[in-house]
Amino acid sequence: MDANTVLAQITGNIATVGYGLAAIGPAIGVGIVVGKTIESVARQPELQGRLTVLMYIGIAFTEALAFIGIATYYIFV
Repeated sequence: MDANTVLAQITGNIATVGYGLAAIGPAIGVGIVVGKTIESVARQPELQGRLTVLMYIGIAFTEALAFIGIATYYIFV
């Protein structure tokens, strides 16, 4: 079997794999944001309210990357 035969047998859309890979970045980003917030609250408990609000804003911006990945999937389908 040569390479052209193998590629001819592959069907489907590669965009689904691309979105799966693109979702890894925001997942790591949210983990870092939440982890650093917990660390900050442990150091300065009196700032918990402010830090929580900033954490949610950071999560929103990070998840926007995942939504951009979903949008590009539908654009290229």
